[in-house]
Amino acid sequence: MLDIAEELDRWVEQGRDFAVATVVAVGGSAPRQPGAALAVDGEGTAIGSVSGGCVEGAVYDLCVQSLQDGETVLERFGYSDEDAFAVGLTCGGVIDILVTPVRGGVFPAALAAAARGEAAALARITEGPAGLRGEALLVRPDGSYEGGLGGHPELDRTAAGEALAMLDAGRTGTLTIGADGSRCGQPLTLLVESSVPPPRMIVFGAIDFASALVRVGKLLGYHVTVCDARPVFATAVRFPEADDIVVEWPHRYLESTEVDGRTVLCVLTHDAKFDVPLLELALRLPVAYVGAMGSRRTHEDRNERLRAVGVTELELARLRSPIGLDLGARTPEETALSIGAEIVANRRGGSGRSLTGAHTPIHHDGPDAPAGRIGSVA
Repeated sequence: MLDIAEELDRWVEQGRDFAVATVVAVGGSAPRQPGAALAVDGEGTAIGSVSGGCVEGAVYDLCVQSLQDGETVLERFGYSDEDAFAVGLTCGGVIDILVTPVRGGVFPAALAAAARGEAAALARITEGPAGLRGEALLVRPDGSYEGGLGGHPELDRTAAGEALAMLDAGRTGTLTIGADGSRCGQPLTLLVESSVPPPRMIVFGAIDFASALVRVGKLLGYHVTVCDARPVFATAVRFPEADDIVVEWPHRYLESTEVDGRTVLCVLTHDAKFDVPLLELALRLPVAYVGAMGSRRTHEDRNERLRAVGVTELELARLRSPIGLDLGARTPEETALSIGAEIVANRRGGSGRSLTGAHTPIHHDGPDAPAGRIGSVA
């Protein structure tokens, strides 16, 4: 639900009644991951998607019904080929969808936080006693929480702790709390949706390739910063889509700015006096991706310079250079696409090979990928 929070927050401000259908679990080659949502208001307006089109009509009807009767329901959609008139997925997967009327509770606060880009986690009961289904808890980064899961304070504390761990990791998925931990005599399954600020992409080198990469970075959902020591090139006119433009020596900026395990660093400076001190630092930081532009000759020369300043072979193994996947790219736009593709493959655990004729999964659960099932708590 938090993936469409900005629009839903506007609906709340306008006083609209609406119901939300959220993917809570997936199996097989499902088109959308847990947290994907479709919402329908009292006028019949719909936003979002839960399946890429396969079951949208049936889910829309469930939302309309939920608005009318005020009931929360859990519906499973599976493979539809056995019956040509059945409503289901053509991809062979299975998705469980929770449909909830949104009328107060913690939902407005959760939507407002997500719309503002604040970190928060929304935990909802998806499986358990019928009377508890849809009960929700909003968890903040400091561990505080509001709402409740059916009047069981110990359950609230347990769920809040588990949701906080998932929020810290930026994960969305489901978890199971055992019968003892649930305090209601049977296991409970919760969907935890984490809303976190967008990951950072820092592009070093204000060149024409960087301008194209900024656009790709924004398309992929990154907060994009361009950094260059040359003020004549690092300007808003040249990079109108960048979130931040920094005039500073690259390694000095990297020393002073915050990065995390989702940050990607793209080094396009292609100049040893910038590259070496920058990469010496970058390869020792706990970031998701470090890539550097250059020919194979430049790559070998740069590696020797990095070894000379003490960079180890293990650290060098983290460097993606020459940067990007082999797409035969020539133009800045094509090159930016190849870099973006490598970042996605690295993030999701993809091979980078063509899917045609391959026997590898289409969807991967990489380090950053949402998970259908996270774990269980006794």
